[in-house]
Amino acid sequence: MNLRARVLAVITFTFAAVLAVAAPAPAATAQTVEFAAPAGSGLAPYIAVIRPVTAERLGNSWHEGCPVGPDQLRLITLSHLGFDGAVHRGELIVNADRAFEVARTFADLYFGRFPIERMETVEKYNSDDDASMAANNTSAFNCRAITGGTAWSNHSYGRAIDINTVQNPYISGSGAVYPPNGAPYVDRTQNVPGMIHAGDVTERAFTTRGWTWGGSWDTPIDYQHFEKP
Repeated sequence: MNLRARVLAVITFTFAAVLAVAAPAPAATAQTVEFAAPAGSGLAPYIAVIRPVTAERLGNSWHEGCPVGPDQLRLITLSHLGFDGAVHRGELIVNADRAFEVARTFADLYFGRFPIERMETVEKYNSDDDASMAANNTSAFNCRAITGGTAWSNHSYGRAIDINTVQNPYISGSGAVYPPNGAPYVDRTQNVPGMIHAGDVTERAFTTRGWTWGGSWDTPIDYQHFEKP
């Protein structure tokens, strides 16, 4: 190689190295989790799509000062059975380090035919937990304090999920029921669609993966709640 060629090669290599250092890391892309339905089940395949989420998409469920940033969260769009028996697409926002596990967990609920009435992200309820619960909404991330306290809830980290909040109410130490329209379901001897019981498909799907169920607590009792800090 002559001197001129060597100089050009050095310049080219140096320029490429500078570009490699200066170039931003590629943005996270959508990832799909898909499971075929068992033969004869009559169910469509289960599909969950995991995507990055922005502050704009989070709306007022997130703000500066929250314990995690939008880059640490993921939006999951997933299949679930509704109370009408049809397949619906719901949305959950969870911590990025829980996203694949949550997608697989809800596959167990889907194939176990556990019905979920509604699954919307909480900014659609102005991020008001009471309004979301009253609507029987299944949700995860919401940057807020724990019920009745000031510390961050595990929902603020995207590491807690509330499911069918009416059929699975929260009962405070004083006996208050949230949401109030969940009062008819405090009697856990009932076996109605969407209710969670110890040992059922929903409880097992979460607890076998290391999640804690609030329905097993002494006080408060939080039948709707699963968390994995």
